[in-house]
Amino acid sequence: MIALIQRVKHASVEVDGRCVGQIGHGLLVLLGVEKTDDAQRGEQLLKKVLNYRVFSDEAGKMNLNVQQAGGELLVVSQFTLVADTQKGLRPSFSNGASPELAEKLYDDFCVKAKEHIKTERGVFAADMQVSLTNDGPVTFWLHV
Repeated sequence: MIALIQRVKHASVEVDGRCVGQIGHGLLVLLGVEKTDDAQRGEQLLKKVLNYRVFSDEAGKMNLNVQQAGGELLVVSQFTLVADTQKGLRPSFSNGASPELAEKLYDDFCVKAKEHIKTERGVFAADMQVSLTNDGPVTFWLHV
């Protein structure tokens, strides 16, 4: 399972011109699910996302996690993160989970995240428009 996390001042996601999720200060989490992923990997990744120290403390050092910084999460499914780009000029998605597995693990990730922090989400498999103001910019690729 892969999460591309971006520290944001604010972020939102629209489907068919309608805002379906938005946050202020926090993390935009683009989530990709691989065919070998399971609930345990989802929980490991969520723990990493929630505890990854990417927010500045009083001294300006990245020592605070999203919860300590009083932030929120916006979780958007993004199957392209699991693409194999090693060969040729067209990505392969053979490592991607089936839509059924990916949706279940995405839903589980979002539900469990809401138990810890304010969490908004996109719509699985929808054509989404994501808007954000990346703070820093600060972006990390997390893989479990």
